Amino acid sequence: MAAHPATASAPFRCLSGARPRCADHRSPSSLAVAAPPAGLRPCGSRALRVRAKVASGVQGASVVDDGVERPWKLSDARLVLEDGSVWKAKSFGASGTQVGEVVFNTSLTGYQEILTDPSYAGQFVLMTNPHIGNTGVNPDDEESNQCFLGGLIIRNLSICTSNWRCKETLEEYLIKRNIMGIYDVDTRAITRRLREDGSLIGVLSTDQSRTDGELLEMAKKWKIVGVDLISGVTCDAPYEWSDKTDSEWEFKKDQSSATFHVVAYDFGIKHNILRRLTSYGCKITVVPANWPASEVLKMKPDGVLFSNGPGDPAAVPYAVKTVKEIIGKVPVFGICMGHQLIGQALGGKTFKMKFGHHGGNHPVCDLRSGRVDISAQNHNYAVDPESLPEGAKVTHINLNDNSCAGLQYPKMKLMSLQYHPESSPGPHDSDTAFSEFIELMKSNRL
Repeated sequence: MAAHPATASAPFRCLSGARPRCADHRSPSSLAVAAPPAGLRPCGSRALRVRAKVASGVQGASVVDDGVERPWKLSDARLVLEDGSVWKAKSFGASGTQVGEVVFNTSLTGYQEILTDPSYAGQFVLMTNPHIGNTGVNPDDEESNQCFLGGLIIRNLSICTSNWRCKETLEEYLIKRNIMGIYDVDTRAITRRLREDGSLIGVLSTDQSRTDGELLEMAKKWKIVGVDLISGVTCDAPYEWSDKTDSEWEFKKDQSSATFHVVAYDFGIKHNILRRLTSYGCKITVVPANWPASEVLKMKPDGVLFSNGPGDPAAVPYAVKTVKEIIGKVPVFGICMGHQLIGQALGGKTFKMKFGHHGGNHPVCDLRSGRVDISAQNHNYAVDPESLPEGAKVTHINLNDNSCAGLQYPKMKLMSLQYHPESSPGPHDSDTAFSEFIELMKSNRL
């Protein structure tokens, strides 16, 4: 059950100097509807008093300027984008003012994994699936120990949950973690804008004392390119990881009997990457992003994993230096940010994509076999394959735009992927990448 569409206000307006196409994006469901008088709903010649039972005050009553209490929540938040557009919405979760880069995610499920993915640090995530929150939140689906994203933008917020694993509502979860959320906003129109113009900086605010112009100025001044976001999400000290995928969810029945010691660099690592490696027979030591390569090599690992992480790979030269000092000495596996850092360490270049890849339904082709996997992706940067040295081969491409989605350099004993092989957005297609890493470590032992 979601918010009543008739309560939605006009989605946005344009500040002076913004493009006039704003009005063209209004959807029929966003037209303002006159409110009924004082909680009464006409029904023929009778009037029935409206009663609404809702969860966590999501649809709590609102009092407007005329002093009348209405049984639905009215718009109390704004999203102001750097292009000058102002989108009115309703708030849930934390209150306040927050700045971030707005990106859209096309996943149908998995909003809890998205909320706890450290790679979203510094970003507002807009879900293109219109109905969010119906499965609630549970402690087993966390990808890290906290939420790193700046805010969540959705169309319809479910006011009830229906899932046997649910422990709390999405709103309760966001309030506890001090994360802002907005709903009842035209996410389709915003997504089209991001696709046409690229990712935009935005400001989320529930503070009515701030003017639209002030929020716009904040958006224009804030930068994410060239900022080191990894240092804010990495662990503080090395630790051992031993948890496997729960037997209830394990789909790989032929477990490996061999044991491999893998050192995993935490650039914003997701728990399920560690679970999958452990399920494949790996003993894992996780180290911070700035851990010296010399200390890692002293551990004599069978392999090194360079994990996913947020932001611009060009903003973390210390990480590129570490990768350079390790590749060629032990087998290496890079995922997402790790893939980009490997590209730079090999002498290649990375670039910022127009709106990035964020979702659980991206088709990827393995050029070695022609096999197509449906993958989960989350990145705003990509490796330029034309800049790579001789010997480095592109193994995978994203079929949506033919961008580089995987690398291999046999001489340097490395492999990398620009997507998440540990994710299971439905299919488990990409899990075989861990088997490939195991075989790479096996062959290096011979």
